[in-house]
Amino acid sequence: MSTIFEKLREDHEVQRELMNSIASTSGDESVRREQMKLLKEELTEHAAAEERHFYSKLMAHDNSQDKARHSVAEHKDIDDLVEELETIDMSSPQWLQKFKDLKHLVEHHLEEEEQEVFQVAGKELTDNQKEVLAEKYDNDMERRRSA
Repeated sequence: MSTIFEKLREDHEVQRELMNSIASTSGDESVRREQMKLLKEELTEHAAAEERHFYSKLMAHDNSQDKARHSVAEHKDIDDLVEELETIDMSSPQWLQKFKDLKHLVEHHLEEEEQEVFQVAGKELTDNQKEVLAEKYDNDMERRRSA
């Protein structure tokens, strides 16, 4: 049985791969547009499911509440940057700089979750909770991706 940490890491890898792939594109290519659309969906759906099935549980514990709030705030910052990117011409230098900002922020966020939040959460959640949350998260992500 998978844990919530394994499921979240799997999706983090998808995000990292998409960002690296986008970083290797140039101009207003159709592949860049398509991959940005996928990245936006992936970031949005992941954040929503993660907040519902992971962070909501961590908010209930004093020891993990601050980390959970910080991560949820970073989700908002990421959303704001994605929205800003959508208003900039993809072939402009400004777009590339803003995308680098987004990539840096997302990578920082994922690293912080995996290195800090998961450790705190590991102490607060029971083994059973980790498995149940993984199943709920996974089901939610499947539903979101097929919608």
